[in-house]
This record gives sequence, structure tokens and C-alpha cells, in this order.
Amino acid sequence: MTGSGEDAHPTAGRLTALLIDASTEAISAAGGHSGGVYLRSRTPGLLRLAVLSGLPGPLFRPWWRLHADRPFPVADAYRLGVQVVLPNATETMRRYPQFAAGLPFQFGSLYVPVVSGSTTYGVLTVLRPAVTDAAEVLSEHDRVVRLAQELGAALRGLEDAHPDQVAWDGEPVCLRPPTASTSLGRAGRFAWDPETADITLDEDLHTLLGTPPSEFPGTVEAFADAVAPTDAHRILATLRDTAAGRPPALPLYLRAEDGALRLLDLWNAYEPPAAPAVRGVVVAPGPGPTADSAADLLPDGVFCVDRLGLVVYANPRAAQLLGRPRAELVGRDLWEAVPWLRRPDFEDHLRAALLAPDPVHFHLVRPSAQESGTRPTAQDTGSPPSARDAGSPPSGQDHGSLPPAQDTGSPPPAQNAGPPPSTQDPGPPPPTQNAGPTPPTQDPEPAQQSYGGDWLALSVHSGPDRLTCTVRPASRVKDSPEGQETAELSETGMSPLAPLYRPIALAIALTEAVTARQVSAVVMRELLPAFGGRRLAIYLLHERHLYLEWETGFPKGFLAPFEGVDLGTHLPGVETLTTGRPLFFDSMEQLTATYPGIPLDATEGARAFLPLIASGRAVGSCILGFDRPRSFSTEERTVLTALAGLIAHAMEKAQRYESETALARGLQQALLPRRLAAHPQLETTGRYLPGTAGMEVGGDWYDVVESGDGLALVIGDVQGHGVQAAATMGQLRSAVRAFALGDRPPDEVMSSTNHLLIDLDPGLFASCCYIRLDPATGVARAARAGHPPPLLRSPDGRTRVLDLPGGVILGVAPKARYPVTELRMEPGAILALYTDGLVERPGRDIDEGITALRVALAKAGAPAARPGGRFLAGVADRLTATARHALDRPDDIALLLATRRAAPPPGPH
Repeated sequence: MTGSGEDAHPTAGRLTALLIDASTEAISAAGGHSGGVYLRSRTPGLLRLAVLSGLPGPLFRPWWRLHADRPFPVADAYRLGVQVVLPNATETMRRYPQFAAGLPFQFGSLYVPVVSGSTTYGVLTVLRPAVTDAAEVLSEHDRVVRLAQELGAALRGLEDAHPDQVAWDGEPVCLRPPTASTSLGRAGRFAWDPETADITLDEDLHTLLGTPPSEFPGTVEAFADAVAPTDAHRILATLRDTAAGRPPALPLYLRAEDGALRLLDLWNAYEPPAAPAVRGVVVAPGPGPTADSAADLLPDGVFCVDRLGLVVYANPRAAQLLGRPRAELVGRDLWEAVPWLRRPDFEDHLRAALLAPDPVHFHLVRPSAQESGTRPTAQDTGSPPSARDAGSPPSGQDHGSLPPAQDTGSPPPAQNAGPPPSTQDPGPPPPTQNAGPTPPTQDPEPAQQSYGGDWLALSVHSGPDRLTCTVRPASRVKDSPEGQETAELSETGMSPLAPLYRPIALAIALTEAVTARQVSAVVMRELLPAFGGRRLAIYLLHERHLYLEWETGFPKGFLAPFEGVDLGTHLPGVETLTTGRPLFFDSMEQLTATYPGIPLDATEGARAFLPLIASGRAVGSCILGFDRPRSFSTEERTVLTALAGLIAHAMEKAQRYESETALARGLQQALLPRRLAAHPQLETTGRYLPGTAGMEVGGDWYDVVESGDGLALVIGDVQGHGVQAAATMGQLRSAVRAFALGDRPPDEVMSSTNHLLIDLDPGLFASCCYIRLDPATGVARAARAGHPPPLLRSPDGRTRVLDLPGGVILGVAPKARYPVTELRMEPGAILALYTDGLVERPGRDIDEGITALRVALAKAGAPAARPGGRFLAGVADRLTATARHALDRPDDIALLLATRRAAPPPGPH
């Protein structure tokens, strides 16, 4: 399944219903205010947010996609199959500093893996108020665990019916959780079964609609007529959409027969084995709209945003200060209605208000009309709303707005606001026609004086259903040499680092990136969202030429002509490096004026060219691209310049790492055997897989060496990773090979190798298993030094662990002894030698891994069924398949297999 709740596949609606129901119940069970479900995607190792409940989706876009190997609580819950409980911000910072840097607010959270059998589908998560001790949320945690188990079982059933369809590859479904409180007025609940068409109402809803149970016919049509007869068709259509897995993103604003306002909210419910049902609530608001009407008279601006970012109310003063008529605010997404609020610092404060219990106070500079793409309004002098109005102006009135300035940001309102009220109601209906005009509470300020470059002071208070924002002009002072206007900040409790949280997250993430591509991926993932960028290009310097290391967002092939340019080229990406100065261009016109004739990838936008210089050494350059013209504040220029230095140091470290890795890999490839010694009655094959952590090379090795009239099978593992481990492995392999060629007994081979390692004193230890086999007779003599025991598969398929007595690991005790065990291999038997990387996993007993390998070997076919001498290659590939495709291999893996063939029949005499 792909998408975000649409019927891309027959399972889509049912899957969406399952996830919505689980997240809604989990939020209620844990006493949370928001949450959701992460689900696996079709991209290996990538989780996607499938459902987000109680929070605006665009505000949390950086967390829509998450790799399972990142140091985040969701990733740990999914990858390790553990439950993560974070009671407060302090514990979150201690255990997950990168996650806490991105969301540095006072909240607690729960993360429970959604598992069925051996399959992990995703993670159920709930954000809740912070508490002092994790013990305070244990009871709620247990209820969320049960919900995750039920969801896992339901997803298993869905997958059994539709294999490979339980995955998520689209954007999340964003919804508001069902309102549990009826404080806004009377409310009642109902449930509708789409299959039987039965609808049931609770007692409160019967009372609200004035339909006693004895007089209610029990049909969905009767229900729609009782709620809002003039909008019955809308109710029925929305019920059908919800049953198909497309619940409405917003409540329906409806009018009862007597004109009273009613809100209808719907969601899916799924209770196996029953089919999805639709549940909902009908609310008749009480004093809320009346309070909103009173707020129209306040001298400060007041606007309200619900928990998904929809503006549900704005008084005239707020409309004036935000630069939009109320008709273009109420019923629209906040970022659509006021585009200039789409900025990282404002979004940080809004996240704080949504996630933390305390009010948030801050200042923002309001751009000019041309910069923001909005038009100023004079003081709203239109009619005040009636008691049933929530802020929309009378139809056809603009509440005294001034003629628009040149609008360069967004299309005209008629193109942006969606269908007209007759087909789509964006908010509460207009006031009654007899409401007379009321004088403004204060004289309107001339738009040309009050709008453009002014600072606004905002306070945001979070409620259970919406955020209430107060806005007023802030006093101004001159504090920069250029005379820039800045806010006179009061003691508001706002952290001065709030705009820097995403850059801090970048700094933390860069410490974990070890290759140039990993560094580039971190920059794309953390830096672009922090500054609103859409394009990124990173060039690295090599022999006085710049070569593209990473690009995203640029048109296909646009950057090709710049590949390999030398340092004498007149280009901003080159000159920022040669001069060491960052270059900022607020518009493409400014860029072309400085660099005439430079190719452009867009007609509009802004660009930042940052030099990557580490410890005085030129590393490369970084280009950030923005889709729209914008100015770079002094603070942004300072932060971007500092981050460029951080990126340069990470790149320099990555280049050193890759050089050392290339050296270590070359050394290791040179030391591993190019071919294995052969014998007519013995087939052998080997596999080596480097670990994905650290240098990705280590000290595992295997070998097959001629030893007298037989062959010696060897496997070993040197502790650690990197060049030193690989070099030590080469020395030990050469020593064992020399001793084997001398046909020494296995115990002498082990003892001599032990003495050699002690004499070399590399500070490393090694394990080893050595088996000298006579292919003609099948007699084998084995010695083991701290190595995992071999496996032997008999011709009849029975497989056992060879419990060979052994000595301590090599390099520890000079007088260590290594007993020899004799065994016999029948024709058709398979002997398996391996290192611990194949059978050992963090948090799992190694015996479990050995047992799993034994079972897998037992399922291998008989050698006679695969003629041609390549039978073992297929077995080796199957035994290492899981490890080969794993994103996370903490250790190297070596595997050596041998099978004995029957002696050929004697030829004619």
C-alpha cells in the first residue's frame, strides 16, 4: 500500500482505519495530547509517519521520514523491538540528545513497537505531559502496549490476506483526535456500520437532536436530516468517505434547522474481526462564539488556531497586524493564510506551544507587503459577528481592507481559498443580516506607516482544542550599525537559542557521520529544513578542481557543466572557497548582476555560497538554494558561516576516514586467499562480509592449505577493526599457513601461533579453529582457540554442533594448551566454520544464533542433488543472505564450508 489513506489498493482504507483507531485510542489511554503511528516503508530501513493525530502535519515535516538506524527513540523501538518511555525532557536529552535538540520542549513520550510474531511493522507513539518519574506513566504504558499488540495482530491478518501490502510510502494522514470534552457546549456521539447501514446514537445525542429513541427510524438519512437538513448531502458524502478510509481533515461546520451552529467530526474505528465502522461526535457550541465576538472589541490582536493549524477565529486587530482580511484568515491553514509565518523561528515557538504546557512569548519582524506576498488592512470596521459567528465577515464584505499592494507571493484569494462557501464551508457561517455596524475600538493606523519591517510581540496559550494567540506591536530600538530595527525584548522566558535548535541537531548528527556521503546526507536532512532551503550542492576539492559530492533539488543535469572546474573559474561556488568569504544573494537578479552570464536553474530564488575550510585547509564549497527571494539576517549569516566550518571539519574527517578505509580494504583483500587449495574428494567455498560500523574492515579470515596428503581448514578472528586488525590478521594467516604446510599437528599449530602473537605484542587477541582433514578417509583432527564451535551436517540432513574442547584465545597465555579432537566426515557431509559475526547480535544470546545457523544448514539439500562442483556456493549464499542485506552489521563475518565427495570408482585394470 502506498499513499496517505487513499484507495491506491483495496487494503488502503482498512489499513488507514486501523492506524487511525490505534493512535486515537493510544492517546486517550496514555492521557496524551498527540501521537501517531510510524510504519515501515518499501524502502529498506526507512520508517514513515503514517498517522499524526493532534498536531499540524507541516509543522512536523522533518519527522515524517526516519531511518531505522538513527539515534531516535522511534528507531530504537523499531530496530531493537523495545519499548521506550521518556517521562520528561531531561531524560530525553540524556538518552537521545539529537532528538531532544530538534524538539527541546517539556513533554514526555511513549514508543511501543508494533509486532506480530517475528515481524515488526512499525511503532505506536504518544506525546504526553511531562512527569518527574517514569513510574507515573507505567499504567498508561501498559495500556498502550496492549493496543500495539492488538494493532500488530490486525496488521498480520491484513498482510496474510494481501501479502506485501502493509507498508506506507506517502505523506501522513493528519487528524485531530476526537474531542473528549463537552465544555464547549452540548455534545453526543454516534456509530455507523457501513455494511449493515445501522446507526446508533447515545442518549446525549438523542436529546441534542430532539429525536427520542422511540421516534428515531435508525437510518443514516434520518440522522443527516436531524443534524442539518440543508447539508444532509454533505453529511452522507463525508460518512461514505470516512468509511473508505478518508476521514475529514476538519470538522464540518453545519446549521441546524433553527439556524444554530453544529460541528460534526468523524473518524474510523476498527475492531477485529468486524469491518471498519465510522464513529463521530456532534457538538452544539456553547459560549465559545460569544467569547469570540467579545474578543472582536479588544485593542490587541487575537486569533485562534486549532491543533492542526486551521485558523478558527481572528479579531479585526489581528487581521490588521497579520496583513490579511478576516475572510482570508478564518477557515484556512495558518501558513497558507499568512505565508510569511512559514519560517523556522516561528515554527519552533509554535511547536513549543503545542508540546509544552506553559505559554510561549516571543517577537517576530513583520516583512513589508511586497516581501510577504500579503496586503495590509486598515482597522476592521465591518459589522461585529452575532452570537453564532466565529469570526467570518458578512458575505461580499472585506471589512474595510485597503487596496492591495503589489502581491508577489501568493495567487489572489479566489484562487487560494478553495471552493466557495456553498460547496465547501471553510469555517463558521456569516453573521445575521441585521447586525448593525459598530465603530472601531481605536483609530486605524495608515497602512503605509504601520506595515512593513515592524516588530510584533506574540503570546501563545495552548488549550485542549486550540491555540489562542495574542499579537501587538513591539517597541523598537536601533542596535546595529546599519540601523536595523530590532525588538526590545522583554523578560518573556524565551530561550535565545530557539532559532538554533535545528543547527544544534545538525552539529550532533555530524558527529555520527563518517563518510562524505553520510555527512552530505546529514546536511540535507538537518540544514535545509532549518533555513527553509530547497536545493543543496556540496563540492569537494581535489587537485585544485571542484567535484560534485552531493546534490538535491536542482534540475536534472543542471550541475553537470560545473563538474571539475578549477580554482581560477569566475563562479561564486569557486570564489567563496578561494576568498574564504561566504556569498549571499537575496535574489537571482542580484546573483546575475554580480556574475553576468552565469547559468541559472530558476528565475526566482535566493542563494548562499559557503566556503568549507577546516583548520585553514580548503575542503570544498556548499551551495544552498531557496525557491523564493529572501534576505539573510545578520544572525542567519553568522550561523550559516559557523555551520560551514562545522561541515568542513566533518568532511575533512570523512576524507581521512575514506583514505584509511581504502588502505585497509586493499590490505585485507591482498591478505585474504585468492583461491583455496583443492582436492578431488573435497569441495570448499568461503565468504567474507565486512562490518558496517567503524572502518568496515576487520580481522576475520579463512583459508584452505595443503598439509601433507590432506588439507587444513582454518578460520580465525582478530579482535577489533581497522588497519591494525587487518595487518595482524595477515601475520597470523601467514604463520598458520606456514605451520600447516609443514604438516604440524593441530595442537602445535595453535601453540606456535599463540607464541607468535604474544611475541608480536600488537595489543590484540585472536580466536581460531584449525581442522586437518584427510579427504580420502574422512578422518579429521581439530583444535580450537576460543572460537565458536563448528557445525557438521550428516548426509541424511541431521546437523549438530561439534562441541570440541578448546583452549583460551590466542595472545593471552604463553603456556596455553589446545587439545585435539578426532572426528570423521562421511561422503556428502558438510562442515561449517564461521566467525561470531554471523551468529551474534546485541541483546541476543550467541547460542540462539548458533541454533538458527544449524537449522539453516540442516535445510540445505544434499550435494548429490547439485552436480557440477558448485553446490556449496549456493549454500554459502543462503547462510549469509540475511547478513548480506542487513543495514547494520556490527561485526565482520567469515564463513568456510567443506563437503566430502565419495571416492571415484576404480578404473578398468
